Amino acid sequence: MQHDEMIGKVQALAQLPDRGSAEQATRTVLRTLAERLPSGLADHMAAQLPPTLATAVREATDSPGDGRPGTAGERFDLTVFAGRIAGRAATDEDTAVREAAAVLEVLDAALAPELTEKVAGALPADIRELMPARRTADDAD
Repeated sequence: MQHDEMIGKVQALAQLPDRGSAEQATRTVLRTLAERLPSGLADHMAAQLPPTLATAVREATDSPGDGRPGTAGERFDLTVFAGRIAGRAATDEDTAVREAAAVLEVLDAALAPELTEKVAGALPADIRELMPARRTADDAD
C-alpha cells in the first residue's frame, strides 16, 4: 500500500480533519508500536511500509544517538501505549486509542498476513484488541 493511500485511510477511519493530522497520528502510532515489538519484528514491519512511514518505525528501534540503545521490545500495556501516543501527539488518551485503532486497521491491510499475525502475537491482549476483529479472533484460538 502506498503512503498517500495509507494516510487517507487513517484520516477517514480516525475522522481526522486533515492529512497532516493523519500523518502525525500514523507516525506516532507506528513509533510507539515499534517500541513494543521485538526489534527484528519491527524491522520486518518497516520493510513492508512506504519509506516515509518506515522511518518512524526505525526511529524507535535505532539508538537515539546519545549512547542509549533503542527502545524496541519494551513490555507495556494499553494504558502506557495510549499514554505515549497521547503525550507525543498532544491529545487525550481516548483520541490516542481511536487513532491507534485506525492505524492498526490500515496496517493490517498494508502488511503481509503472516507478518500481521506475528505483530498481533507479540502484543498483549489489551493492545491486540485494537486490531481488526478478524485478526484478534484468529489469535484467540
